[in-house]
Amino acid sequence: MAENEYVPLFETRQVKGRILFRYIAASILLGICFIIMYRIRYFPVGGKAERWTWIGLFLSELWFSFYWLLTTVCRWNAVIRIPFIHRLSQRFGKELPGIDIFVCTADPLLEPPSMVVNTVLSMMAYDYPPEKLSVYLSDDGGSNLTFYAMLEAANFSKTWLPFCKKFKVEPMSPEAYFRTASEPLNVQEWPSVKRLYEEMKMRIETTTKLNQIPEHIYKQHKGFREWNFVTSKRDHQTILQILIDGRDTNAVDIEGNPLPTLVYLAREKRPQYHHHFKAGAMNALIRISSKISNGPIILNVDCDMYSNNSESIKYSLCVFMDEEKGDEFGYVQFPQSFDNLTKNDIYGCSFRVIQKLEVHGLDANGGPCFIGTGCFHRREALCGKKYEKNFRFDLKKLNNTKVNERASLLEETCKVLASCTFEHNTTWGKEMGLIYGFPAEDIVTGLSVQCRRWKSMFLDPERDGFLGVAPITLLQLLVQHKRWTEGHLQVFLSKYCPLLYGYKKIPLKLRLAYCAYNLWAANCLATLYYVVVPCLCLLKGITLFPKISSPWVLPFAYVAFSHHAYSLGEFLWCGGTFLGWCNDQRMWLFKRTTSYLFASFETILKLLGYSQLAFVITTKVADEDISKRYDQEMIEFGVTSPMFDILATLAILNLLGSFGAIKKVTMHADKGFKVLDQFGLQILLCLVLVTINLPVYQALFFRMDKGKMPSSVTYKSIIFALLACTLAVY
Repeated sequence: MAENEYVPLFETRQVKGRILFRYIAASILLGICFIIMYRIRYFPVGGKAERWTWIGLFLSELWFSFYWLLTTVCRWNAVIRIPFIHRLSQRFGKELPGIDIFVCTADPLLEPPSMVVNTVLSMMAYDYPPEKLSVYLSDDGGSNLTFYAMLEAANFSKTWLPFCKKFKVEPMSPEAYFRTASEPLNVQEWPSVKRLYEEMKMRIETTTKLNQIPEHIYKQHKGFREWNFVTSKRDHQTILQILIDGRDTNAVDIEGNPLPTLVYLAREKRPQYHHHFKAGAMNALIRISSKISNGPIILNVDCDMYSNNSESIKYSLCVFMDEEKGDEFGYVQFPQSFDNLTKNDIYGCSFRVIQKLEVHGLDANGGPCFIGTGCFHRREALCGKKYEKNFRFDLKKLNNTKVNERASLLEETCKVLASCTFEHNTTWGKEMGLIYGFPAEDIVTGLSVQCRRWKSMFLDPERDGFLGVAPITLLQLLVQHKRWTEGHLQVFLSKYCPLLYGYKKIPLKLRLAYCAYNLWAANCLATLYYVVVPCLCLLKGITLFPKISSPWVLPFAYVAFSHHAYSLGEFLWCGGTFLGWCNDQRMWLFKRTTSYLFASFETILKLLGYSQLAFVITTKVADEDISKRYDQEMIEFGVTSPMFDILATLAILNLLGSFGAIKKVTMHADKGFKVLDQFGLQILLCLVLVTINLPVYQALFFRMDKGKMPSSVTYKSIIFALLACTLAVY
């Protein structure tokens, strides 16, 4: 091979099984066409109730068909990317760009400092030249407890980093490593490093529990004096501390190797200024880091997403540093995976099929969306620069500018960059950095980058790049998805609507793919109609589906069976279990009837000016009883919530509908077969919904633990369901 011959650093391959997927999709589309023909041809001519319920069901089926078509088009040409990190090392050696890593936290009570420390340490332990690695923590809680934890992390990193490099430790989070790894033979350092970590963890957790920094520790670092001027976490000056200065020759580990730079930032907050939540924190980090390290590549992670793969940086650089295509890419997105999932993923948090199949479809049409964590960004792209086809980026030279100021001087001069007023009359939050004004700031930011002609890529290595903490209660899950769904819908209804904002900027398939996620919330009404109306019509005696003996039942049966059978096959192929798929279907129903519904109402209220933008942090802590029930795969209810009122009412409603159907079949033996023939599909739908809701019935009537459904929810749901049935019958 000639020296100047181009050898790509990554390869693009077609996803396996795409031909089968296309055949099944085409057959389902044919079945949908027959269903539409049936709805039009057999439109009821008599009875007002029959006509309106038929119209409602027809509209619901049209929406489901449209949404299915959206997701199918997005997956039509799915691809996977294969990076070659050995080629990267052969070609560039140690001539690699600087990497700035951003970790964001907001509340020491919901996001414990001990967890944040593990994430930070895992980021510092990458298999990458430490002098080119800088880790920044944004503490939007402005907590001296988090600052203290970072000091502990800075000290422990002197032992942890050489241990990781010597023994090729993965995962690089001390907590995850010592929890999952058994003590290796002939490794004398193992017990001592574990003991040092446990002692550090105990000090951090004790300090957090007491909510007070011990006096002798308070005097050890000048940074603690900053809290003498802090009024509250929403009213304080900028606190910027360079805890490890990677330029300092004395900043070395116990073996004399250089350490990465470590920086703590609590940006200025004042009650009269909007701080723009995580987007504002990220933008402050972009500006601060540009003066301290100015790495051309930025990795951002949530504080619970520790690094699980020591090669993740090199994987991303295979994309950015490819000589022929690398300059086209603005960001590289890794999957959002979790390390606390149960065997059967009780809450359906794994996004298994979405990340293994659907996102690869986006990748083939311009690139995946930015999901807010586990993403490597090109600094220029994130800061508003437009892609220019003939412009070449030399990542090795972009960060060669050395900052000569002392750390203490840098701390003072950079504070203004994180002040409340710095962004006034600038394009920050509009054209530069993360976009403001949306709960899903990540989605709209990624879309903006792509509309500036940058491409993005999805990398899913065999070993997960990052692992985080999934919700372990049902309410946490529903609230989290409400926020995500609300953010997506607000994007769709804003000037950033992909269909309009992306016109002539990104491919049509990519715009449609964005819409598939932006319109999550719009599924709520059609789903609610399908859950409620057929059940009530069954009690009323109104037929909504063809008779079992009619040939028109075939398209309904085929579409339902083939869609779910293929869905199950995909889920199993992606590494799931049958029970995991059942749980995934259950959560799909729960989210559509609660989270999506509330997200829709909240968005409408915001558009009308009756609601303000808010950012809800998902708690990363739980008591021992809840964790135990989660490990046993018991759905956690335990508290009152309007969402639980809806779930319980719908469950009881379908239970009553099923009882009513069984009564009709069994009480009139002579008419039983006729009833089954006429209402067979409606009865089957009710029974399927009853099966899905079995955990709800257990929580309502049988469970005695603290995770059961509260009595008030039980009483209200029974009353609402009986009232609905009474009104339907009469």
